[in-house]
Amino acid sequence: MRVAATGEYLAEKTTMIQSRFARRTLVIAAHLALWILSLGGALYLRFDGSVPRDYFLLAGRVLPLLVLVRVATFWQAGLFHGILRYAGMAELKSIVRATTLGSVGVVVVGLFVHRLALPRSIYILEWLLCLASTGGLRLIVRLLLEGRAAFRTSAKGGTPVILLGAGDAGELLLRDLHRSGALSVACVLDDDLHKRGALLHGVRIAGGIDRSTLERVMSDSGATRAILAMPTAPGPRTREILEICRDLGLTLQTIPSLQQLADGSVRISKLRDIAIEDLLRRDSVSLDTTSISGFLAGRRVLVTGGAGSIGSELIRQIARFKPATITVFDHNENGLFFLERELRRDFPQVGLRFAVGSIRDSQRLEQVFEDARPDVVYHAAAHKHVPLMEANPGEAVRNNVLGTKMVADAADRFGTEAFVMISTDKAVRPTSVMGTTKRVAEMYVQSLSGRSKTRFVAVRFGNVLGSNGSVVPLFREQIEAGGPVLVTHPDMTRYFMTIPEASQLVLQASALGKGGEIFILDMGQPVKIADLARDMIQLSGLEPDVDIAIEYTGTRPGEKLYEELVLDDESAAETAHPKIKVARIAPQDATEMQESVARLERLVMQTAAVETIRAELSVLVPEAKLGQKAIAAGPDRQVRISGVPVVAR
Repeated sequence: MRVAATGEYLAEKTTMIQSRFARRTLVIAAHLALWILSLGGALYLRFDGSVPRDYFLLAGRVLPLLVLVRVATFWQAGLFHGILRYAGMAELKSIVRATTLGSVGVVVVGLFVHRLALPRSIYILEWLLCLASTGGLRLIVRLLLEGRAAFRTSAKGGTPVILLGAGDAGELLLRDLHRSGALSVACVLDDDLHKRGALLHGVRIAGGIDRSTLERVMSDSGATRAILAMPTAPGPRTREILEICRDLGLTLQTIPSLQQLADGSVRISKLRDIAIEDLLRRDSVSLDTTSISGFLAGRRVLVTGGAGSIGSELIRQIARFKPATITVFDHNENGLFFLERELRRDFPQVGLRFAVGSIRDSQRLEQVFEDARPDVVYHAAAHKHVPLMEANPGEAVRNNVLGTKMVADAADRFGTEAFVMISTDKAVRPTSVMGTTKRVAEMYVQSLSGRSKTRFVAVRFGNVLGSNGSVVPLFREQIEAGGPVLVTHPDMTRYFMTIPEASQLVLQASALGKGGEIFILDMGQPVKIADLARDMIQLSGLEPDVDIAIEYTGTRPGEKLYEELVLDDESAAETAHPKIKVARIAPQDATEMQESVARLERLVMQTAAVETIRAELSVLVPEAKLGQKAIAAGPDRQVRISGVPVVAR
């Protein structure tokens, strides 16, 4: 059976090679014909249709050289290897370069070989005709094949759809749909007044994206489906469009995210349903890639908690900036296994190391630092679930405080250039053990910055959409199970950002850090968790409180109703990046912090009572309100977002 399978494989491989050879031979033959015709056309135009016999003979001697040079330059430019139906601006530029280089080569040879010296105007005319014919060949092939696809769609009576958005994404999608013949675009709508009435790939832009226009084009075309091709549209605008489509009975889909399109993981025509991330979308992040590249390129990087949601995305983003090595450290062996497969596939050029172990194991940590010798450490390992840490404060201290201390001390000891701690908005005026331990970790890291050559910084942000154990996948699971969706409190609000956005801003903040800063990411406006639940139910095609019930379970131990990013007395200063602020909090004395953490460690090692550990944490973080179920505040309480007070409602 193995012999038969091998024979089939070889036969299939041979057929594929023969097919490719035949196709390439045909392409080269077509170009040879065009080049001969271009030279003949140049002679015809130069002599007004009456070419002297001597010039015919001279052109015959030039032709072999011309063809040889053209074949060489076109082959080197890859113009025989592409697929003609997908030719675009990039290939057109290659044609101009290859044709110009070939013409220059022939002219130079002609200057030194008298018998090849044709009039200069013939070379110029031949160059122009060659550009027109080889570029025109690709255009004609595209038009014929795309026209055939459009004809097939029309003949089959393809499903009519309405395209929303006539920007770059809309143009790309429309071109892709025309090429594939999958759908029939009835019309395009766009809010830009200057585009109204224009044609986009033969399809008219019929108006703006509003209720009356959508009703009209639905009636005219019979379309029951729309595609939103606006990947940068803000969340409120996406929500508005979704509600209009829902009211009109119009199914709305959208294109992949900019992140997916940029990394090439999906094509633009890979349509999907509207997701909660689209409704919470904010302006895309603009990064100073030069400063980040200068910070990371050629460096040895260590990421703790690398198999987690934030840690793994940090690694994906870091890999783009060509570090020398990335060492991924995590106790989650299974997570590391799958992450290694993904990263080795997507980033083969990056030196990757994967180390299994705990940040609480000092010997293992020492070994990892000895092997990795990191220039930059991103410390993302932490216990993060508030209710679990309320019941297990000793474990929260071991991981979030003592684990951070061990990693930070190792960074100092091994001469690491920069240490970046991932923190949380729950460290501000904490009401939970988890938040308090993260604040103590911030304080310890800050205290080291004054006496260490390592630049220690922390980065605070709120919840990230879709992270492991976060509310979005939890709600999705409850909806798929038929409900109910469990919300703790009708007034509970949280800040949200996507995992890629958070990770990108962490990299930007790390490049900005001089040492001792606590950076605060701009989280936008807080979102009511109850509204989030309703949105997710509706996006699933169901009705809240009709198809899926929403039940309020009451706030859990340690939870706040409203999160904060800075205290009232913390100054939030601007940085070079508009979405990153810095809270310049005076660092604690390094000796005092060492003693305080040592006291905590003794309590944990002695398995002290829960209340004793809580009491010691409250001494370390006086603003902490441990034991409270939620912040005692009304709905008009002021919440600070990156230093700017707003009213949380």
